[in-house]
Amino acid sequence: MSNRSGEGRTVGLIGNARGGGERYAVPGLIRRALRQMSDGFLFVEADGRIAYSNDAADRLLGCSHRMIGRRLWDVPAFRGVPELADRCRAAMADDTPADLEIALPRGGWWHRLRIVPVPGGFTLTIADITDRSPLGTGPGSAAGAADRAALMEQLTWALAEAVTTQDVVTAFADSVLPAFHASGLIIATVETVRLYLVGTTGYSGELIDQLSGEPFPEHSPIGEVLRTRIPLFFESGDELAERYPPETGPSLSVDRDARVFLPLIASGRAIGVGVLSFDRPCRLGEEERTLLTALSGLIAQALERARLYDAAAARARELQRDLLPRDLPSLPAVSAAAHYQPAGNGTEVGGDWYDIIPLSADRVALVIGDVMGHGLSEAATMGRLRTAVRTLSDLDLAPDDILDRLNGIVGDLGEDSFATCLYGIYDPVTGDFAFGCAGHPPPAVVSRDGTVTYLTAAANPPLGAASPPIDTASVNLPDGSLLVLYTDGLVEAADRDIDKGMAQLAQTLGAAVRDGSAGCLETVCDDLSAAFIPPCHRAGDDAALLLVRTHRLPSDSIASWALPEDPKAAGQARELVRRQLAAWDLPDLVMTTELVVSELVGNVIRHAKGPLRVRLLRSRTLICEVSDGSLTTPLIRRSAPTDEGGRGLQLIAALCQRWGTRYTANGKTIWTEQAMTG
Repeated sequence: MSNRSGEGRTVGLIGNARGGGERYAVPGLIRRALRQMSDGFLFVEADGRIAYSNDAADRLLGCSHRMIGRRLWDVPAFRGVPELADRCRAAMADDTPADLEIALPRGGWWHRLRIVPVPGGFTLTIADITDRSPLGTGPGSAAGAADRAALMEQLTWALAEAVTTQDVVTAFADSVLPAFHASGLIIATVETVRLYLVGTTGYSGELIDQLSGEPFPEHSPIGEVLRTRIPLFFESGDELAERYPPETGPSLSVDRDARVFLPLIASGRAIGVGVLSFDRPCRLGEEERTLLTALSGLIAQALERARLYDAAAARARELQRDLLPRDLPSLPAVSAAAHYQPAGNGTEVGGDWYDIIPLSADRVALVIGDVMGHGLSEAATMGRLRTAVRTLSDLDLAPDDILDRLNGIVGDLGEDSFATCLYGIYDPVTGDFAFGCAGHPPPAVVSRDGTVTYLTAAANPPLGAASPPIDTASVNLPDGSLLVLYTDGLVEAADRDIDKGMAQLAQTLGAAVRDGSAGCLETVCDDLSAAFIPPCHRAGDDAALLLVRTHRLPSDSIASWALPEDPKAAGQARELVRRQLAAWDLPDLVMTTELVVSELVGNVIRHAKGPLRVRLLRSRTLICEVSDGSLTTPLIRRSAPTDEGGRGLQLIAALCQRWGTRYTANGKTIWTEQAMTG
């Protein structure tokens, strides 16, 4: 072909969208001119694949973006024109324009196809010549039969791709309404003589609100088609009103004229009704009525399948909500926001999870994990791990102990079970964040000036493959730091490796801090989700994101004292506590706190060993801690009536909201929490 040398220029001008499902932008005036054309216009590559279509072509052919990348002669509207492929190839081979007149299925109107060879392929212009065509297109003509077959094929193809009930409504509206010049569509299911709208086209929101859940009497158009399973056709609004006065059923809007009521029959039962409406009186021929009746059967089958999908998707979403925290806790040490996006279609449940768990002394456990794979089995594993993490966290174990035990749990699930996990503990008193990663991406820390740092720790295999001990790390965080925990599904995609994704995440986080939007974590979370997880997210992995702002406990809310290993230590502790609570203006807690600290210090003197330390923390509760150098576990035991002691921990449990023990490298700490009343 003589014009192939300019192929690159033409493709660059029109924009090749093959495979992407989107039309590339066409420069300035050309784009405006193409969009304003009343005729359809397509650019087709030399191999017959459509690379560009304007709005008029989308409307005429009824395929929209689904045409991009398909061969021209495979578009449903052209499948009844077997000579089209030969005409196009001949025009390119001869480098000579060619014309072809056909009747498109959308309305049966006649159009002239103008094929013009250009560098890299050819352009196709579709012009309406119905008024000039000498050929008849009546319902009984051969062209009419071909049109009906093409419309049936087009709708069948569109419904095969429909997944949700809204997809079914859209497919029906896009294919059938233009073909019959209808102006409105209602598809509704019926349950216990009430209408439940699935979708509408061409109707106002007010009418939709009025109809949804509306009962209908048996003597009404809807009642009759559902009872008889025979469609009803009304050529005008007057004909409809004469047979069924408005008071006999729900109104279907006074701004419509002719109407068609189609029963939707699936699996031998009437599941709903479809209503087509027209802006003007409309007489449908016998063949057109038969076609609409046949199309209603296709719609009913697709709608029934889509309803099952929607129900499964709703159950999956409900299960996902139950497996993940519905609300993040409000804690003095951290404020947080999170986002989760499952992979695949809406019926699947993901295996990613995150959690924020309050610990003793206002410390907070931050956890995020990813069970490899997605589905009900992985969701069940995720639920087990999340429950195990919460149970182990109540024991105040260190991150390496938590991950070691989780590794054993995953290993017991089978050789094919693996999960990554990051578990960390933030201490608002010291500002330390101790964490461990089992095959999980490292957390990011964003400082107030926008500097982003990825925290590094020794690499550990995923849970189920790790060998204890699991290495951990600790870093001191400035007050107000932003911790970012995420799963690999956030930063890794088909077109983005994990290193590139982490670099992009750091850039986005730094920009958010510098422009001031990081003050609202929900805003940052939404922005990151939009940037990394688009609405059409269909990646092969789930994505979870947890943003945590850290808050230090003010130094004037911390009091700590070292005491001697001496029986007099209990009295000294009571005096120190009394003075500190007076300084904090908490007189109502003096008596109970003196009893608590006296009992705990006395237990250390009698049953444990030093060094002995007492610490008070003023937060949303009053926290009292007594530390010693013994690993002996304090237990509440039942004392006999004649026993002189053994009731100290019972007294503490009665006086405090919570109490417990955590172990450190040098011993243990017994802690209590009391409600703040002063």
